[in-house]
Amino acid sequence: MPPTAPRAPAPSQPLSRRRLAVAAAVIAAGPVFGGLAGCSRGPDPLRVELEEGRALFESRQVLMFDIRESSEHATGVANGARLLPMSQLQQRLGEIPRDPQQPVLIICNTQNRSSKVVQAMHEAGWTNVRYVHGGMSAWARNGWPMVRPFGLPGS
Repeated sequence: MPPTAPRAPAPSQPLSRRRLAVAAAVIAAGPVFGGLAGCSRGPDPLRVELEEGRALFESRQVLMFDIRESSEHATGVANGARLLPMSQLQQRLGEIPRDPQQPVLIICNTQNRSSKVVQAMHEAGWTNVRYVHGGMSAWARNGWPMVRPFGLPGS
């Protein structure tokens, strides 16, 4: 009998630090992301280029979750992005839609954290999430619009 592929964990299984660490070491190959069928495919099918991510977000074709920490959010965020600090991700994971018809982009400062989070989410059964290559640091370098999050001093 041929060996069977490992099963994905149940959708309700929380993302653990171990799973995030494993995700850092393993990037899935192949076209596993169907939620953004029109997105370009590079070497990593879970990745969307910064310019394309911005266009999809600003045209309201995707939801964007900024997983930087609150201190990083204070430097500015994309207007309309949902703020979900990575330190709160475990407790608030249910805020990220699982519906394949609702594409989601995850963004951090560069893409180091977001790529790992998205990989772990795919392993846990999400099919509608991708990460934004370049992150908010590249967004800011491009001079693209950013706003101060509500509730911070000066906002």
